[in-house]
Amino acid sequence: MIELGLGRISRLLRHTPQLWRAVHVAGTNGKGSICAYLSSMLHASGVRCGRFTSPHLIDRWDCITINEQAVQESLFLDAERVVRERDKAEGIRATEFELLTATAFEVFTREKIEIGVVEVGLGGRIDATNAMENKAVTVISKIGLDHQSFLGNTIQEIAREKAGIMRPGVPCVLDKSNLPDVREVVEGYAREIGTDLILSSTESSVLDELSQSNFPPHQWENLACAYTAFHLAYTKPESPQHRLVAAIQNVTWPGRLQTVDIRNLTGRRETALLDGAHNTQSAEVLGAFVDERLRRASKTTWVLAASQGKELEGILKPLLHPGDCVAAVRFGPVDGMPWVEAMDPQDILASASASGIDASLLHNAGSDVSEALRWAATVADGGPLVIAGSLYLVSDVLRLLRNAELLKSPLLR
Repeated sequence: MIELGLGRISRLLRHTPQLWRAVHVAGTNGKGSICAYLSSMLHASGVRCGRFTSPHLIDRWDCITINEQAVQESLFLDAERVVRERDKAEGIRATEFELLTATAFEVFTREKIEIGVVEVGLGGRIDATNAMENKAVTVISKIGLDHQSFLGNTIQEIAREKAGIMRPGVPCVLDKSNLPDVREVVEGYAREIGTDLILSSTESSVLDELSQSNFPPHQWENLACAYTAFHLAYTKPESPQHRLVAAIQNVTWPGRLQTVDIRNLTGRRETALLDGAHNTQSAEVLGAFVDERLRRASKTTWVLAASQGKELEGILKPLLHPGDCVAAVRFGPVDGMPWVEAMDPQDILASASASGIDASLLHNAGSDVSEALRWAATVADGGPLVIAGSLYLVSDVLRLLRNAELLKSPLLR
């Protein structure tokens, strides 16, 4: 269950000192990538940095990193135990995401980080992460329509909710590629509360050393946001410029245009593309990438899942072409996020059919992700294979790949 508000999380955090400074990142798309770029640059510059993003990818604790490494399971579990005991003792009845947020902040305090890079869970204004205290910079990435039932039915209403992370006197970086309607709302809110709004920029001798052609357009915009925010957050006297290019080039963000080897699961020799595109905006980015980089004369084969309530028509329209093959599957239960429910695969297939995909090219894999991958690998016959539609499906696939690697270990044979 999603229940927004700051009352419960504020009570949970009363006993967790927040001595670290924060960079708070909101938006519809690009938040995770911005956080990854930011924490990498800060770490490379000698800043002890924590990062909290959601959802987790494989294990519940991998959503929290210290100096670019996932927090140790033992530390996570102990911090979580303390937070849950506090919740029970004080009768707070916090939500699962509030408990997770409080756990992340408890870990940050124990690890004595200098700066925490924190991704908003949902919206901004009344998201649990907005209970943090010492914000140094806020960032608002590309905004589009998503989670309308919680955030509003227009892009202006959604922009206003996300602008709620801003603080008087704390600079805010806004992705300059946002629509004029979004910019107008965010600029108006910045004036209302009395803070500076700064548009993202890549005008820098450091970024001049990078080739823009090596970045998908949306990632170049994400990098612009991160780089602009970095210069506002980094306050040490020494210059880290010579370390930043390598830090940027080495950033990886699993589940976003990620190439994966699924041979251990399917026998397919060719790689597959794994992407968590789960709204219209991110699907447009994925569709453009597939059309430009992967599509040949042959079809593209898709393995798709979605969360209940997603607007499927908007997601599938930029992805599917006539002649494509589609396997629909239900992702598994999400650890620590019991409110997330998978869409019925038949509903996905019905939407794919309405998009012009012939019934003979559709496959219902039920709840068996491995079977969906095997079917897709067979019908793709060496052609492009893309796994998309949900970050929770991404998690399932990455977990299957990890388990397959473990089973190959000589120690386990």
